Amino acid sequence: MSKGVVSDDSQGELKPSSDGDVGLSTEGDFELERPSGESVVPAPAGAPAAVSGAAAEATGAAPEATRAAPAPVDAAPETPPAPPETTVAPPPDPWHRYDPWAAPAAAVPLQQNGAVVLSDEQRRRRARKALVGGALALVLASGGAGGVMGAYLDRNGGVGDIQLPQAGREATGRPADSVAGIAARALPSVVTLHVSGDSGQGTGTGFVLDARGDILTNNHVVEPAGSGGEVTVTFSGGQSVKAEVVGRDSGYDLAVVRVRHVHGLTPLPLGNSDNVRVGDPVVAIGAPFDLANTVTSGIVSAKERPVTAGGEGTEGGSGSDVSYVDALQTDAPINPGNSGGPLLDSKARVVGINSAIRSADNASDPEGGQAGSIGLGFAIPVNQAKRVAEELINKGRATHPVIGVTLDMGYTGDGARIATKGGAGGPAITTGGPGDLAGLEAGDVIAAADGQRVHSGEELIARTRAHRPGERLLLAVERDGRKKQVTLVLGSSDRG
Repeated sequence: MSKGVVSDDSQGELKPSSDGDVGLSTEGDFELERPSGESVVPAPAGAPAAVSGAAAEATGAAPEATRAAPAPVDAAPETPPAPPETTVAPPPDPWHRYDPWAAPAAAVPLQQNGAVVLSDEQRRRRARKALVGGALALVLASGGAGGVMGAYLDRNGGVGDIQLPQAGREATGRPADSVAGIAARALPSVVTLHVSGDSGQGTGTGFVLDARGDILTNNHVVEPAGSGGEVTVTFSGGQSVKAEVVGRDSGYDLAVVRVRHVHGLTPLPLGNSDNVRVGDPVVAIGAPFDLANTVTSGIVSAKERPVTAGGEGTEGGSGSDVSYVDALQTDAPINPGNSGGPLLDSKARVVGINSAIRSADNASDPEGGQAGSIGLGFAIPVNQAKRVAEELINKGRATHPVIGVTLDMGYTGDGARIATKGGAGGPAITTGGPGDLAGLEAGDVIAAADGQRVHSGEELIARTRAHRPGERLLLAVERDGRKKQVTLVLGSSDRG
């Protein structure tokens, strides 16, 4: 291939070679024709390149004196001689320009800048400190983020549905002497009565006396049924059956009804009302306003409270619609519908039969007021109720202890005064009766019975009804300004 020549004329144009190729070839030799007539021939491979003086000056390369002369163009290639050993330091280049043709600079040892050089142990310690500091910073950042998130959740209730805290399941058992324990034992034996008849309808409570199906309640509960009415008994479990009236007594306000073909009945145990003391805790169970299985609690607030209900009458028996009760007083809430239910002691034993209340609406009618309990409820002592219930079950009627006198129920003085004449114009003192035999006279004022003060005729009857026929009764009598004590044996009067 022919050699190509690139001419550099004054205009600096590139001229094609004789072969028509541009004067830069990748094959063969080529010349750079300079205006001064100098030419540069590239060195063979592996030899240092020769740079013209002008180029050397421009690039800061070594002067021509230190380099070999270029080989002739037409000469046969031969190994160039080794350059002389003389080395001239290049002039300083303040601009740090890069010369690709310059000889490599000699290696210069690294210089310290004055900083402390750490040992391996110091570097390890510094790394450990950095690690501990990073961990501490992470803990503090996490705690701060947790506190912020906790405050947010506390204010806004979390990011999901609200879950309110709640106690877990606990044992269902309760101490036997607690209200819950007493109620659990007694409720299966307490019933609700629904009564209807010609004279009206009503609701009350009763409790099981024996496994045969006898149930004790108040007379005023079953009274609306009369002789042809209907009585339905509903047990605490919801079972309802028809019942029949076995016997009732208006003077004690007690009645017994009986259910048949009911198995698994559990009688309530009877306590002793003589053992009751003021302040003892009690529990009442009933159906106030037809709300069955209602449990209330309180204490015995008084004893031997004379309570009467019904129309006027005399101790001798002409007022059969009057009830006289020497009652236990309690502050356990009792309302209409509680009548006939049990009043229980701390051992779940019956100590009274809830029968009457005092209402703020009508203080003269213990059961008639509908305003509700004001903390004054009255129960028939169980000792008295037990005797009457036994007589009603066994005989269908109950006996009443009597003094054998007619009392003046209109007397407004203190005490109970014997009337001047009896009912239907007869004598006020029954001939041959207990009062006659004890020497009582018409007009006498009975001031006390068994050492307890008597303020009215009703109170004397209630004190007398607390005894059984045949028992002795001590009376304090005032006659013509004189006081004397009289002891008599109570008689008996059958009343239905």
